[in-house]
Amino acid sequence: MKKSDNKRLFVLLILAILLTGCSNSSQAEPENNVEAESEMETEFQSETETEGESASSQIVFEGQDIEGNPVSSAIFSSSKLTMVNVWATYCNPCLSEMPVLGELAGEYEPDQFQIIGVISDVLEGGDQKAIDLAANLIEQTGANYTHLLLNQSIFHALLTDVTAVPTTFFIDESGTIVDIAIGAMDKSAWEEKINGLLQES
Repeated sequence: MKKSDNKRLFVLLILAILLTGCSNSSQAEPENNVEAESEMETEFQSETETEGESASSQIVFEGQDIEGNPVSSAIFSSSKLTMVNVWATYCNPCLSEMPVLGELAGEYEPDQFQIIGVISDVLEGGDQKAIDLAANLIEQTGANYTHLLLNQSIFHALLTDVTAVPTTFFIDESGTIVDIAIGAMDKSAWEEKINGLLQES
């Protein structure tokens, strides 16, 4: 199958999964929504299922951030606890909590706690307008932490079981998921969860 066809099918697969709902609130419609097709190519589905099934509890990926810098799962080793917040540009609850996440990112020592965003509807190597939209939202909300563009590596590592956004993973320094939260929370709730996980680790 051609590389361009694989990318198109990947876009459709992501949209089919994530356009089902935006957790805890009504979702805004994306301006440039791509309609999910009723049938997906068997080849790509099989590839997704195989890689998802073979994934271990340790998260491994390679990708790039919204500024084009390479980022890999090695980033987890730099902090005792990493909060990976999966969000989307069309998701109102996601955007509403991002200012809080921006504040939290600056309140802990980097070697203790860090936040990474995964933009679930903006693809690495994809439409520049979509990337620019995400960058503007990040700036407007003050979410000044690393944000990853979605690719197949990150999808297989984290998003195979994600059915709504925001979904948040907490990952220890060895790259193992230690907790998952679905939906947005206020600052005090996030602080309680973060501090509890840091004490347990």
